[in-house]
Amino acid sequence: MDKQHYDTIETPDGSPIKMWTQGVPVEESARQQLANTARMPFIYKHIAVMPDVHLGKGSTIGSVIPTLGAIIPAAVGVDIGCGMMAAKTTLSASDLPDNLGPLRSAIERAIPHGLTPKTRGYRGRDEGSWNTPPAPVDVAWAQLKDEFDVICQKTPKLAHTNNYRHLGTLGGGNHFIEVCLDETGAVWFMLHSGSRGVGNAIGSHFIELAKKDMRTHFINLPDEDLAYLEEGTSHYDDYVEAVGWAQRFARTNREVMMHNLIAAVRTIITKPFDTHVEAVNCHHNYVQRERHFGNDVLITRKGAVSARPGELGIIPGSMGAKSFIVRGKGNEESFNSCSHGAGRTMSRSEAKRRFNTDDHARATAGVECRKDANVVDEIPMAYKDIDAVMHAQRDLVEVVHTLKQVVCVKG
Repeated sequence: MDKQHYDTIETPDGSPIKMWTQGVPVEESARQQLANTARMPFIYKHIAVMPDVHLGKGSTIGSVIPTLGAIIPAAVGVDIGCGMMAAKTTLSASDLPDNLGPLRSAIERAIPHGLTPKTRGYRGRDEGSWNTPPAPVDVAWAQLKDEFDVICQKTPKLAHTNNYRHLGTLGGGNHFIEVCLDETGAVWFMLHSGSRGVGNAIGSHFIELAKKDMRTHFINLPDEDLAYLEEGTSHYDDYVEAVGWAQRFARTNREVMMHNLIAAVRTIITKPFDTHVEAVNCHHNYVQRERHFGNDVLITRKGAVSARPGELGIIPGSMGAKSFIVRGKGNEESFNSCSHGAGRTMSRSEAKRRFNTDDHARATAGVECRKDANVVDEIPMAYKDIDAVMHAQRDLVEVVHTLKQVVCVKG
């Protein structure tokens, strides 16, 4: 095998940590958080760390956590199944209108997004959800409803979450919808979202159950957000069922949004075009059972993407930066994983303290997107250099397409 470009950190009382972070900054608080996770007794082999690593809640964003016999719900997090979808079209750059404003507006009308829609001119929507969901949502929900009803029998409060009305909606924060051009000028549609309100409720519920279990059994942890559920217990089985459903909801959510995105674009671009010439739909906050080093283990990817041999994935940059469609190299030392993006270098509050709307406008020049104060925390300078991030993980993936956004819708 060629030389591996990672560093190994041996923890005195825990598993090793292998870090694909050469040439990119890693905050000390993230290193300490990784060391805390490595101390958990059920870690299998080692923890793999991606170059977009940064401090998270419970476990570090940009980490791959293999476990035997236990799951850490806070490592999966509350945005269960958050991930990316991208579709290449037969459109080219010359097919896009000179004024991209109406295209962005059409997308914003077609897909509920954000947290305060009443201030943005939306009628009949409550906090980025549907008032009357359209037909594609009804069809998709029919495939999810029966299993959700079973889950609600065990956890009745989940029935009162925003679930059906959130299907096919974007949310806020760093979730986005983009129209991009690749290196040949081909038009791509790309979006980033997860399981929305119902996933948050499922994650929060089981994180609290895990913490309660730790208190009941007097188990001391280096961080209470590392509370875990042991295999063979009812809470574990219920969580596996619920988190699996939430991950399917998240994937379906992206599919419904892509359907509505394409329909919205067709109202502006009347030239006939095909979509899904190439298509990718991948999670980057999730847990699933996989086989590694001869054993069946649970792999939690918290801000990381599966990169099995030949598998396509998406690594987005920040607003105004590049994004990449990649092909996995199947690097077993990383548990067949790669980064999920560029990774933040500062908190949202720090970004708003350092930068203003003029800075944001300059950084996103040429991109049809919001330029107001409410999105300054997403300014490209708040993220790591995506080129350095990609170079650090050259053992893990190869670039298939390089995308540059021309339209960006943020929640």
